[in-house]
Amino acid sequence: MICKDMIILGIETSCDDTGVAVVEADSKGCRILSNIVSSQTKVHAPYGGVVPNLAARAHLKNIKPCFERALKEAKNPKIDLIAVTVGPGLIPSLLVGVNFAKALAYAQKIPITGINHIEGHIYANWLLSIQNSKFPILCLVVSGGHTQLILMEGYGKYKLLGETRDDAAGEAFDKTAKLLGLGYPGGPILAQKAKEGNPRAFDFPRPMIRANNFDFSFSGLKTAVLYLVRGLRDSPQSLGTVPISDICASFQQAAIDVLVSKTIRAAKKYKTKTIMLSGGVAANQELRKQLKNEIEKNLPNANFHVPPIKFCGDNAAMIAAVAFYNRKRGQSPLRGLSPSGTI
Repeated sequence: MICKDMIILGIETSCDDTGVAVVEADSKGCRILSNIVSSQTKVHAPYGGVVPNLAARAHLKNIKPCFERALKEAKNPKIDLIAVTVGPGLIPSLLVGVNFAKALAYAQKIPITGINHIEGHIYANWLLSIQNSKFPILCLVVSGGHTQLILMEGYGKYKLLGETRDDAAGEAFDKTAKLLGLGYPGGPILAQKAKEGNPRAFDFPRPMIRANNFDFSFSGLKTAVLYLVRGLRDSPQSLGTVPISDICASFQQAAIDVLVSKTIRAAKKYKTKTIMLSGGVAANQELRKQLKNEIEKNLPNANFHVPPIKFCGDNAAMIAAVAFYNRKRGQSPLRGLSPSGTI
């Protein structure tokens, strides 16, 4: 299907970031006219994690100013399509974005479409022009709520190869940082501390790394850190001191080993020509570096793509990108507008 030039308004409220973006898309790809993200870190920091009802209230407060700013930065273009995240995510948060999008679509008579949040992270790789991406594509999506290996056989054609059976990788990073007293949001702080530590200082488990599947498990790794910290604090020999940087580096290396190993195995099995990394944890510099190195060593003919760090976290530009490629393959709008936490 030939898809004419479009101006798409993206809306993202699946968790604790309010995102509104305006994207211009045509046969050459996507051009971001504006991409506004309002963080709620200060709201949730006192609780050490996201509180759903507080997140929804913050979305209610932030969404209109974000919308107005996004339009202003984009120089108030005529919107051809509204794309809004409908899940997975926190239902109270999703409702804010979906209801705002519905009201806007009704008032201004603009077509509207519902977008899957995980698809959004995958399509963050298409926010900048990608000339050498070839199907089939293997996508490793790693975030605070999700860890999945997805085989993409074409635009909109997906096969789930594996996912976490318990904690997502990003959740394990955050929880480990919390038990080490590193603050919130913990994942980025832990990654920063890891730069100062020895990744081989502690031999943490690599859960399911040799399992005959592509699923993940990170709760056991997190528990191993908990037991180590308890032992160090109670040990007379350690005098209660805990080598935070070494623990962070060793934990991070264990998690990365599992993520990279499973990705390389899946890419070999399914003979993928392109490998993509996306999601909030894709901002982790060590993961980006080690996955790239292993792909170059084991799959020299495969292309590797990862979004710029500013597009790894939740944002509305990636939601707009999905909508464009859905239209490009002939999908009509006006679908999937009931929010769901488990799509």
